[in-house]
Amino acid sequence: MTERVVPMIHVEDVRATVAWYETIGFTVVDTYDDGGEGLSFAILSLGGSEIMFNSGGHPSAHERREVDLYVYSAHVDDLYHRLEGRVDVVKGPHDTFYGMREFIIRDPNRFWMTFAQRAPGLAGSA
Repeated sequence: MTERVVPMIHVEDVRATVAWYETIGFTVVDTYDDGGEGLSFAILSLGGSEIMFNSGGHPSAHERREVDLYVYSAHVDDLYHRLEGRVDVVKGPHDTFYGMREFIIRDPNRFWMTFAQRAPGLAGSA
């Protein structure tokens, strides 16, 4: 039986990606180098979730990449105010038709990350 799913995202610069994710609260679980000066693979955690970054990704100028990260979080508005001015904000705090309070940022690789919590008083299930 499957226990969990952990996304692995291919990025151009694992070290720079890890450094950025640490600034928004992720913790490094493990890293592997490429035998030189770079990192080739990293596992990070946030709460009970993990994400993996692997080298070999390509840069993109697209507004939105192929993968979005959706992070369930408590106190979304407080988190937004802590990150505002330090990250590329795609959309500030807003309530959705599906009952979530969210904000969306973009990481250095242009992947979107939505932080969300159930919006008080709004219908919908998540």
